[in-house]
Amino acid sequence: MKLRKAWLLLLLLALTQLLAAASAGDAHEDDASDTENPIEDNEEEEEEEDEEDEDDLEVKEENGVWVLNDGNFDNFVADKDTVLLEFYAPWCGHCKQFAPEYEKIASTLKDNDPPIAVAKIDATSASMLASKFDVSGYPTIKILKKGQAVDYDGSRTQEEIVAKVREVSQPDWTPPPEVTLSLTKDNFDDVVNNADIILVEFYAPWCGHCKKLAPEYEKAAKELSKRSPPIPLAKVDATEQTDLAKRFDVSGYPTLKIFRKGRPFDYNGPREKYGIVDYMVEQSGPPSKEVLTLKRVQEFLKDGDDVVIIGVFQGDGDPAYLQYQDAANNLREDYKFHHTFSPEIAKFLKVSQGTLVLMQPEKFQSKHEPRVRLMDIQGSTEASAIKDYVVKHALPLVGHRKTSNDAKRYSKRPLVVVYYSVDFSFDYRAATQFWRNKVLEVAKDFPEYTFAIADEEDYATEVKDLGLSESGEDVNVAILDESGKRFAMEPEEFDSDVLREFVTAFKKGKLKPVIKSQPVPKNNKGPVKVVVGKTFDAIVMDPKKDVLIEFYAPWCGHCKQLEPVYTNLGKKYKGQKDLVIAKMDATANDITNDRYKVEGFPTIYFAPSGDKKNPIKFEGGDRDLEHLSKFIDEHATKRSRTKEEL
Repeated sequence: MKLRKAWLLLLLLALTQLLAAASAGDAHEDDASDTENPIEDNEEEEEEEDEEDEDDLEVKEENGVWVLNDGNFDNFVADKDTVLLEFYAPWCGHCKQFAPEYEKIASTLKDNDPPIAVAKIDATSASMLASKFDVSGYPTIKILKKGQAVDYDGSRTQEEIVAKVREVSQPDWTPPPEVTLSLTKDNFDDVVNNADIILVEFYAPWCGHCKKLAPEYEKAAKELSKRSPPIPLAKVDATEQTDLAKRFDVSGYPTLKIFRKGRPFDYNGPREKYGIVDYMVEQSGPPSKEVLTLKRVQEFLKDGDDVVIIGVFQGDGDPAYLQYQDAANNLREDYKFHHTFSPEIAKFLKVSQGTLVLMQPEKFQSKHEPRVRLMDIQGSTEASAIKDYVVKHALPLVGHRKTSNDAKRYSKRPLVVVYYSVDFSFDYRAATQFWRNKVLEVAKDFPEYTFAIADEEDYATEVKDLGLSESGEDVNVAILDESGKRFAMEPEEFDSDVLREFVTAFKKGKLKPVIKSQPVPKNNKGPVKVVVGKTFDAIVMDPKKDVLIEFYAPWCGHCKQLEPVYTNLGKKYKGQKDLVIAKMDATANDITNDRYKVEGFPTIYFAPSGDKKNPIKFEGGDRDLEHLSKFIDEHATKRSRTKEEL
C-alpha cells in the first residue's frame, strides 16, 4: 500500500513537471512571437517606405501634364530632346488661372510630330529643382533643350508658348548669342570710352548672387538694345580680368558701375529686368532739367519738399554749365538738379550767370540759417567742389526724415530724431512747426550733429524698438550714433531745455544705449551658439576667442538651406574651446558693432581673437561644409597656434 502511494506520488510529481514544462514552452513561444513582431513591423515600414520611394519615382499624369519632383525629374528628362516645364506653387493665384491654359498647351504639344512632353513641378516641395533652376516667382516657365534650360519670358498664352517650344525643338536650333557684351582688358577701354552710357557688371563665376542676376541682366540687355539709341550692358569676369577689377576697386560680387564716356559712377539701382531697364533709361537722360519760367521756381519754393538746386548759366556752351552737369551726374540719384538760362529767373534770384543756388522750401526756412546759399562757378571749378558744396548744404537745420528720403538724406550720424505727429498740410502745419521750432533752438548749437523730425506712425517699428511706443508722451526723442547704437530719451514733457540736456548727456558719453534683443537663451550648449542683441558683445566680441557668426533672417530661403550645413559645421568644431560657431537672427536683434555690416542674408563673418574690429567676411566659394571649414582653418588664430606648438 505504501509502495503504491509512493508510486502515485512520483507519478503526480512527474505529471506536474510535464505540465510546467509545457506551460513554459507556450510562454517561450509567446515571447518569441513578441520579439518577432518588431521585425515584421520594420519590414512593413520598409515596404511602405519603398512604396513611397516608388511613388516619388513614378511619373504621373494629370490632365495631360506630367507631374515631376526631385525624385523622378532626372530619369524623365534624360531621353527627351525638349520638355516644357512649369514651376508653380499650390497657393499661387496666377498659377491657378494659368492651369487650364497649360493643359491646352500640353494637349497641343502631345499631338506634335514628334510629341513634346509638358510637365509641371510644385516648387514649394521640389526645393532642389527650384534651387537648381533659380525659381524665384510663380509660375516660372522654362524650356528644357537637351538638358539645358531656356528661359521663357513671353506672354502666357497657348499660341505664343506653343510657337516658342516648337521653335526650340527644331534639330538645328541653337540659343541666340548673348546681347550682354563680354569685356576684357583688350576691348574694355575701346568699348567703354566710346559709349555715352553703358552699364558694366563685374562678376565671379562661382558667385550665387551673380548667377541669380545673370538671366535678369541679359533680359534687361535685350530690352535696352531695342531703344533708340540703344543702351548697352556689359560684363567682366573679375576673377580673370584682375587688373580691371583692381582698377575700379571691385571688392565684392556682383559690382555694377555706370560709365559715361569712360567715367565710372556707382550703380545703386534694382537688380531685376524691369528695374534695371527703368533705372538705365532714367540715367541716360540729362542729369539736370532746364527751368524755363519764373513760376516754376516759385512753385519749388512754395510747395517743395526738398532742397531746390538751380544753376544759372549763360548758355549750354558755358564751361561752368558743363562742370555743373558733371557734378549733377555724380549726384543725380540723390538730388534733383535744375538749370536755367533765363535772365528773368537770374534777376528774381538776385544772382549773376555762373552761380549755383541752393534754397530750402518755405516750410524748412528759419531765422537760424541762410535762406539762400550761393556758389560762384567758373569754368575752372572742379565738379568735385560743386558736389561737395551741394552735399554739405543740402539739408535744412532741422529737416523732415521720411522713409522715402532716409537712406539718401539721413544716413550721416549722429542723428537726433524727434518723433511726433508730423503733418505739413494746412490744418496741421502750425502744430508741426511749433515742435520743430523747439528743436531748432537746440540744433543751432550742435552743428556737428544732424537733427530731424519724423512722423511717429512712419517710424512705428523704430519707436517700438526704442521702447517709446508706450511712453504716453506726444513727443519722443532718440539719437542714432555712428556705431549703430541707439539712445532713447526718458519720456517726459518735451521742451527745448529737455532736448538740450539729452543731447549734452550724449555728447559727454553719459547715456546707455537701447539694444533690441530676443531673450537670452537659457540653454545655449548646442553645436551652434545662439547670439542675441544683449549677448553680442560678450560672445562675438570676446577677445580671447575666434568666432564665426552667421547673421540670418527666419524667412530667408538661403538661410534655411544653410541651416543643416551650419549645424554640422558646429558639430565638427565643437571640441575647439577657443573657437565658437554662432548665429544671430539679425531681424530681431541689434548688431552692436558697425564693423559687422549686414546687407543680405545669410551674411557670415569671422571675428578673430585679438582683432575684433577687423572681421573677415565670407564671400568666396559655396556655403558648404568644405568651403566653410577651409575659411575657418585659414583665419583661425588659436587653433593655428596649437598646431604649431604640437
